Amino acid sequence: MSAPARTVCVTGAAGLVGSHACRALAAAGWRVRALVRDRARAESRLAGTGAALVVGDLGDPASVDAALRGCAAVVHLAAIAIERRGATYERVNADAAIALLAAARAAGARRFVQMSQNGASSASPHRFLRSKGLAEDAVRASGLAWSVLRPSVIFGPEDAFVNALARLVRLSPIVYPIPGGGTARFQPIAVDDVARAIVRVLERDEAVGATYTIGGPAPMSLREMAVVVLAAMDAERTLVSAPVALLRPLVAIAQRVIPNPPVTTELLALLGVDNTTPDNALETRLGIAPMRFTADNLGYLRGITIGGAIGALFTR
Repeated sequence: MSAPARTVCVTGAAGLVGSHACRALAAAGWRVRALVRDRARAESRLAGTGAALVVGDLGDPASVDAALRGCAAVVHLAAIAIERRGATYERVNADAAIALLAAARAAGARRFVQMSQNGASSASPHRFLRSKGLAEDAVRASGLAWSVLRPSVIFGPEDAFVNALARLVRLSPIVYPIPGGGTARFQPIAVDDVARAIVRVLERDEAVGATYTIGGPAPMSLREMAVVVLAAMDAERTLVSAPVALLRPLVAIAQRVIPNPPVTTELLALLGVDNTTPDNALETRLGIAPMRFTADNLGYLRGITIGGAIGALFTR
């Protein structure tokens, strides 16, 4: 295959999934064009990948066109789970994806891999899941050779979910509140497994026009995940059930006064949506044995300090 045919544009390349995906793609022989917002951060995270950096964002057509130039494939990872400063779910997760699809077609790209979310649907009552569903609808109607990945919650260094749980451990001495008693169910998947899935989907002809719902080896309740996080941090806390109805107004206030809240009312509501993958395509269709969510695989959480946890609340 010629060099242009092996060139892929990755959006959100300096993020958790993006940095791991770029490494996996480079190792598989792909030439990576990385669309990033912060050059210094990207140079640190993507060191050794050989990725060509294009600084900009999806709201800047010129930088998008520069990132897509000569690329046969696009891996779209840029998205938000928490809204802040005008960056809404609709604008970032849906509208930006629709604009990127048009730009990809104009640039002559053929393959398009969309990172979505388990439970995404344009008919969802939850704005986050609805925005991801609207993006999926646009991908399927794009005329490109598309594939969609729908992971459960992703864990890894600097992930948004498990690290938030760990920071709350440092900020909650003696007792650790669990929303809704911790009955919400997830199927946490390691970021390296997600990166491997991206490469396999991109390189397989049978993946064109296919949707893959992927997760870890087994479902876990939020309470079970909290127990593993505590073990990984060598911490002891008494787990206390906190009713979601009681937490909602407190979280709403925190959203207004904390620049980077660990949870929002939207994410709190998503605890009522099952986030498991009964037919795990990671294993059944992609042939990847998933890493387990265990204390041994979460050693990076020990580096979280009280000062770091407080600082994260005020870092945008």
